[in-house]
Amino acid sequence: MGNTAPKARRGRNGSNNSQSDAVAIPRRIPRSSRNRSGGSANSTSNNSASNSSPQRPSHASAEPITATPATQATVTGPGAHAVGGGEGGAATTVFRVNMPPGVQPGDEFQVYAGSRLVRVRCPADVRANQSLQITVPAEPNGTPVRPAPPPPPSTTTQHNGGPVGNPIGGGRPSRNRGGRGPAPSPQQQHQQTPNSTPGVRSVASSPSSAPAFMVPIPAGIEGGQQFPVIINSQQLMVTCPPNARGGMSVRIVPPPQENGPSNSQTPEHATPLTRAPEPRPPVRQQRRQAPAMRVQMFEVVVPPGARSGQSFALMAGGQRVLVTCPNNAVAGQRVRFQLPLALTQKPKGQRVPDVKLSYDKDGWTRTIRVTDMKFTWVRMDDKGDVDQNKRFDPKTAAYVRKIDFYESSDPRMRAGKVSLAPAAETYVDSRIRGTDGQDIVTYADIANAQRMTFDDKAQWFQDTCASLCVEWNEGHMRMNVRREFLLNDSMEAVMSLSRKDLRKVWRFEFIGEAGIDAGGLAREWFQIVTEEVFDPDNGLWESSATNQMSMQINPCSEIACPDAHLVYFRFLGRVMGKALFDRQLVAGHMVRHLYKHILGWPVMFDDLKLIDEEYYNNMKKILEYSAEELEMMCLDFTSTEQTMGVVEEVELVEGGSDIEVTIDNLPEYMEACLKYRMLGRIKNQVTELLLGFFDVIPEPLLTVFDFEELELLMCGLPNIDMDDWKANTLYTGDYDRTDGKHRVCRWFWEVVEEEFDDELKARLLQFVTGTSGVPSRGFSVLQGNDGNIRKFTIHGVQLEQCLYPRAHTCFNRIDLPIYKTKQDLLEKLKLAVQMEATGFDIE
Repeated sequence: MGNTAPKARRGRNGSNNSQSDAVAIPRRIPRSSRNRSGGSANSTSNNSASNSSPQRPSHASAEPITATPATQATVTGPGAHAVGGGEGGAATTVFRVNMPPGVQPGDEFQVYAGSRLVRVRCPADVRANQSLQITVPAEPNGTPVRPAPPPPPSTTTQHNGGPVGNPIGGGRPSRNRGGRGPAPSPQQQHQQTPNSTPGVRSVASSPSSAPAFMVPIPAGIEGGQQFPVIINSQQLMVTCPPNARGGMSVRIVPPPQENGPSNSQTPEHATPLTRAPEPRPPVRQQRRQAPAMRVQMFEVVVPPGARSGQSFALMAGGQRVLVTCPNNAVAGQRVRFQLPLALTQKPKGQRVPDVKLSYDKDGWTRTIRVTDMKFTWVRMDDKGDVDQNKRFDPKTAAYVRKIDFYESSDPRMRAGKVSLAPAAETYVDSRIRGTDGQDIVTYADIANAQRMTFDDKAQWFQDTCASLCVEWNEGHMRMNVRREFLLNDSMEAVMSLSRKDLRKVWRFEFIGEAGIDAGGLAREWFQIVTEEVFDPDNGLWESSATNQMSMQINPCSEIACPDAHLVYFRFLGRVMGKALFDRQLVAGHMVRHLYKHILGWPVMFDDLKLIDEEYYNNMKKILEYSAEELEMMCLDFTSTEQTMGVVEEVELVEGGSDIEVTIDNLPEYMEACLKYRMLGRIKNQVTELLLGFFDVIPEPLLTVFDFEELELLMCGLPNIDMDDWKANTLYTGDYDRTDGKHRVCRWFWEVVEEEFDDELKARLLQFVTGTSGVPSRGFSVLQGNDGNIRKFTIHGVQLEQCLYPRAHTCFNRIDLPIYKTKQDLLEKLKLAVQMEATGFDIE
């Protein structure tokens, strides 16, 4: 935050929400709101839960939709509403109804809801040409046995001609507020139906009514039991009514057959709001009993210098693995270990690179730990051994965020503690298990996915998320929000959900608007909500000091939103996770180290440069001080923060104000400063963001991506104007004064335009500028880390200076060697761009 103070905003009524010190008040974050009818917009939770950290507004909850009479019209308020799949409750279906012309409050009119004709009474606050929602019980008696997603509507049964389900006949809108419509006449003609079970007869009805049939109940069938019946070659399962038995007949209204004829004279059809989504490939994976795991034995010589209990890395079957030296082994001895065969086999039709590529990176590599098959990080030293140095080194030390989960007092969410630990001491599970204990994703699946291209990895990730999605039959969520209170309504709705609810299908409605969510409303909701949360005027986030296209967490977010700032970070984490889960996009690009925290990637000393270059340069100077110069600095283990004109001293370690920095403990001081700047000053916010994100996404799924790929997956590929990009590019070094006419510069643009697809163009932007985002006003306003305009720059260097292109994100500059051929430039540039984030070495 530094000494930057948020600006005051003008309130809705024109008053100035300012204090003695200007504080950014989050807009559209009212603490309470009312619905249109004047009642409270708060919903009642079906789960009794205590508050946990972060403390959630007590009135935010999920309201299960229970079965209501078919003639009762309901207008729901804002919130998240569970539809179907409830335990112990009747499933319901929700429809949107457009009010017919001439209907007045209290009038009744008829409408088809699925296969049933129901009568609806116009509420007092609704007029003609407006719309409302009606909730009717799901049709339970008689569903086609043929599989089809979603399950077809059930038949409506009537015992001995009496109404069971109340299908209403034709007629004009009536002011008869309690009328049920005409009952079936005893003199109705019954006709034997062809291609049907013997005894099934059609029932004569008015042209406006759905076709009905009398079905005989087989002998031995009692109330509640099901029996099969065929009507017009359509096979159905009918549930016997509670007061019926074998030998009697029931009246049923079958669901309409596919591609069946339509009746243009029937009443208007209601639009279902709870229809199942279009199936997306693949369909939920069938879980089979996993076969016995096949393994392969490997034998290796313990390398020189390895001691008992010490780890060493090696290549086995094309995989880098981490092996722990047995207690009774010494250097030079042979030891054996086993690996799953699926992990070492090369996938069919997929080429595994024989050479691991790097681009002048730190050498940290994610590998598999043989002892428990978990992913961990290793770094090889100059001798090829695992680097065992545990003291801070500005060139090699790396730290990975670590999350310790534990149960909270609120069963709908987990609590956790986040810290930065040495990279070699962190690990991630390499498999995902279902509720039945069987593996959904194994370490072999993840290892194979890590070899894929970005497009293939994204497809694999989305297919896996589809298999984790809660089935439509088990219930889905209806998200009702008011556009004028979008952020507050959305926060209360999302925070009221359980972790299972977050993996259900969501259907959105903007209250008072006639839109039907077929995907467009969901995209709009994710776009607008994330724009609101990332808006710096709300005080939760602020623009990065080094890249105006990236957002960083405001360390003083508590001042801007003292009551609920952590709730909004948990909310944003859930929204980002759900967006990734549902193939949606978010509207904000974050600073690089936040993507690393989400992935569990190492952060290093050089990452400070992308946060605060001045601070980074000062820390580098301290590393060069002698013991005498360091003593004259009078440093201790504290950091100074200035907020709203108030200077505060923060201890970097316990008792840090009493610990003087010396040449001996300088590495520990640098480590403490790095941890504080990368996590400590925003630890609470990052904790809630990650907890919310992992409420939706299983962490092992993310191990296939690097931080650049994650940004592209969450924010989408940018729309790049190549003419604008080229027109606002500078040329320096050996390309100075060429105006881009040097042959290598021409090759560069030809390669980018003709050989690079949208993904590689976005990666090139990430490589040079640090983010895939493009300024809204184009490349002419591209800024450097000092806030000044720093246009995209191509800097010419001799091939002897560097073999691969190099990037300087602080200046938006790429050092491009003078290659001899266009093909050579294509190969080297493509490798540099693709491998910029991998941390691999050339072997």
